Amino acid sequence: MADNYSVEAAELLANEALHLPILEAVPIYEQLLATFPTAAKYWKQYVEAHMAVNNDDATKQLFSRCLLNCLQIPLWRCYIRFIRKVNEKKGVEGQEETRKAFDFMLSYVGADIASGPVWMEYITFLKSMPAQSTQEESQRMTAVRKAYQKAIVTPTHHVEQLWKDYENFENSVSRALAKGLVSEYQPKYNSARAVYREQKKYVDEIDWNMLAVPPSGSYKEELQWMAWKRFLAFEKGNPQRIDSTSANKRIAFTYEQCLMYLYHYPDIWYDYATWHAKSGAVDSAIKVFQRALKALPDSEMLKYAYAELEESRGAIQPAKKVYESLLGDGVNATALSHIQVAMLVQVESTVWSDFQLIGNDEHYIRFLRRTEGVEAARKYFLDARKSPNCTYHVFVAYAMMAFCLDKDPKVAHNVFEVGLKRFMHEPGYILE
Repeated sequence: MADNYSVEAAELLANEALHLPILEAVPIYEQLLATFPTAAKYWKQYVEAHMAVNNDDATKQLFSRCLLNCLQIPLWRCYIRFIRKVNEKKGVEGQEETRKAFDFMLSYVGADIASGPVWMEYITFLKSMPAQSTQEESQRMTAVRKAYQKAIVTPTHHVEQLWKDYENFENSVSRALAKGLVSEYQPKYNSARAVYREQKKYVDEIDWNMLAVPPSGSYKEELQWMAWKRFLAFEKGNPQRIDSTSANKRIAFTYEQCLMYLYHYPDIWYDYATWHAKSGAVDSAIKVFQRALKALPDSEMLKYAYAELEESRGAIQPAKKVYESLLGDGVNATALSHIQVAMLVQVESTVWSDFQLIGNDEHYIRFLRRTEGVEAARKYFLDARKSPNCTYHVFVAYAMMAFCLDKDPKVAHNVFEVGLKRFMHEPGYILE
C-alpha cells in the first residue's frame, strides 16, 4: 500500500487475498494486519482461509494472535465454530473442551450487545449434552439454568427472546418451581431490558466497520471519537446498578472495543490506563501503558504518563529508563514550551494537558530532583547546558525549581543570569 493507512487500498488487498490460494494470500494478510492489527474482519477472513483448507495448526496460531485484542462477536463465533469442528469426534472429552471454549468466549465477549446468539448457541449446546443418569440430567439442567440466568441479565439485542426461552425452560422442568424463579429474575431482566434500550442509542452511533487509522482531523473521525466518549461515559455510570467488579469488567470491555477503532488515539489509551489506576488496578494500568507505547511508540505524552505512574508506585528504575529513552531519542533539543506553572504540578495531580506544556529535559530534571535529590538534578542541568542543542527552557526549568521548590532565590538568580548571556537574543527567554 502506497499510503499505509489507505482504507480503499486495504479493502482492495483484502478482496484480492480472498480469491488467492492460501500460500499466496498469507503475505497479503500479514501486510494488512501489520498495518491494521485490530481489524477483526481481516483476522476473520484470514482465519477462514486457513479453516477452508483444514490448516488447523495455522488456525490455532492465528486465534492466539488476535482473539484477546479483537473483542468482536463475528470473529469469536468463528473461533467457536473451529473449536466445535475439531472436537466433534472426540466424544465426552471433546464436549468438555467445547464447553470450556464457550465459557472462555463468554468471559470475554458475553457482555457485548450483539452476544445474544452466542448465549443461545451455548444454551443449545448445553441442552444437547448427553445425560446417562439422573444425576447427570440434574447437572445438565443446572448448567442450562445458570447460562440462562446470566444471559437474561445481559443487555443484548436478544434479551427479550432469551427471557421467553428461559420462562419456557423453567416451566418445562417444573411448573411448581418456575413461578418462584421467574419472579426472582423478572426485575433483573426488566433492568437489563431497560439498559439495553438506552445502550442501543449509543451503540447505533458507532461505525463498527471503521478501520483504525491515525487521526487526520476529519469530521467523521471527530464524530466517532465523540460517540465512543459518550458510550464510555454511559458505561462508567453503571446504569444497571450491578456490583463494582462486574461494572468494572464491562467498562474495561468497552475500552477494549473502543481501542479496536481508536487505536491511534493517545488520549483513549491515557484515559483507559488512568481509569485502571484510579480504580486501584495499577498493574492493569501499567499493562495498558505498555500496550499503548507498542501502538504509539512516538507518543511522548504517553511515555511521560507511564514514567510518572511507575514512579508513583516506587518503581524508580523503570521510570528512569523511560525518561532516558526520551532523552536518548535526540529530541531533547525540542523542548517546545513554557513550563513555570506546570513545573509546580506534582506527579499525583498531573493531568493530560500538562504533558503538552513540558519539554523532555524539564521533565527529567523534576524527576531527578524527586527521586535522587537536588544534587542529581543540578548535575543533569550542568551536563545539559553544555549541549549545543540546549534550549532556554532548560535554564528556566532549573531556575524555577531552585526558586519555587528549593526556596533558593540566589541559585535561581545565578541561573537566569547565565542564561541571559546565552539567550539574550531569544525574546521568549527575556519574557520569562
